[in-house]
Parts: sequence; structure tokens; C-alpha cells
Amino acid sequence: MTSPSTHSTHTNRFELWFRSLFNEGRGFAFACDSAGRVSMDELSERGRLNYLFARAMIGREFATPSVRTVLISRLS
Repeated sequence: MTSPSTHSTHTNRFELWFRSLFNEGRGFAFACDSAGRVSMDELSERGRLNYLFARAMIGREFATPSVRTVLISRLS
């Protein structure tokens, strides 16, 4: 008897990470392209407000944002 093989595929996704200056491990992350561009049209209203807040608070509440690669595994 043969069992169906399961293949795992990996996809890279990028996110723009605004790290909190005061709370270790806290911050905001937003989906972006490899250059760090966020599509504001794809954000929810709350997401847009959080993104604009994080951008406005760079140096006060958040560090300069960095682009992180997020590896997504999918079984096929």
C-alpha cells in the first residue's frame, strides 16, 4: 500500500517591523514588499491608523523600521 506523499512548499513574505523602544518584543508589523513598501489600500482602517501612528512615532516610541522575511510553510 502506498500512502500519498506530502510535500512542503515554502513561500517568503515580507513585513515592515516597527520595534518598540520601551517594551522588548513589542511593536507593529505590516505586510510589505521586499523594499519595505506597504500598500495602504490593502490595510484595514485600524491597520492604516496603526501604520501612520508607528511612522509618526519613529524615534519616540519605535525604532527605525526594518524589513523582515517571514517564511510560510504550506503542505501540498
